[in-house]
Amino acid sequence: MIIAVEPEAELCAAWDAAGPKGHRKVGQIPISWDHDRDAAVTRAHDLFRWFGGGWKVNAELPGASGFAAASAFVRPEDVAESIPCGDDLDAVVEAVKPFWKAGFSDVALVQVGGDQQDSFFDAASAEILPALRQAAAR
Repeated sequence: MIIAVEPEAELCAAWDAAGPKGHRKVGQIPISWDHDRDAAVTRAHDLFRWFGGGWKVNAELPGASGFAAASAFVRPEDVAESIPCGDDLDAVVEAVKPFWKAGFSDVALVQVGGDQQDSFFDAASAEILPALRQAAAR
């Protein structure tokens, strides 16, 4: 199994060429699910503002002080542009689509903030997964 945080088709193709067929390719994306969009954006900014710099920046940072410096000027709206925030199912589907198109077999949604896990899992089973399945069937 391979786990990636960017929807790169080349990575999936290389993985398929290098190993036995049928091995899972998991794309991983953060999501800040909440029925209160402002609360979701605030939480994502507080806990995931480093995500605004992209993986290429994050992969090179040596530690916490590097992350703090790299994200010092990231605004809440910057984070909300790169992470689905709130309860907009279309935004979640749009964030997942690049992974499907790149050839990933699975996509892991990582909820930002531990205090929201219960409501996220409830929403995932009742709302998010059905919306993703419907979109994937098209």
